[in-house]
Amino acid sequence: MIGPGGKACRVLLVDDDREIVEMTRMILESGGYQVTQALSGEEALREAASERPDLILLDINMPGMDGWETLKILKVDEGTREIPVAMFSIKLELRDKLQGLKQGAFDYITKPFSYDEILERVRHIFEKLGASGGS
Repeated sequence: MIGPGGKACRVLLVDDDREIVEMTRMILESGGYQVTQALSGEEALREAASERPDLILLDINMPGMDGWETLKILKVDEGTREIPVAMFSIKLELRDKLQGLKQGAFDYITKPFSYDEILERVRHIFEKLGASGGS
């Protein structure tokens, strides 16, 4: 998908499971997204501050700094608070989704997902954000 300025929309994918990261990265890149990845909350904070992605897909269940703590820090940091975050987790409970949205997440994507589903959800997020174009 093409974002403002004619460049591919940039997604930061954060998950401690390397297989999920690799699979999701390949799917998103096939959809025309530019993907960077982080395997921990701490790494995500560094990448978000330096790369300024257009969207962060953030896993909730990670060792050390989990997704909730990472989201809180992203949303209070002046340099990253405007970056939309979609929580990205196997948790299916409504209260988790509501907690994410209440804490500033833009969306909540549940794993496992199909190839088409993840592309559609990310495309829909960018449409809501005002990115145009597509692949």
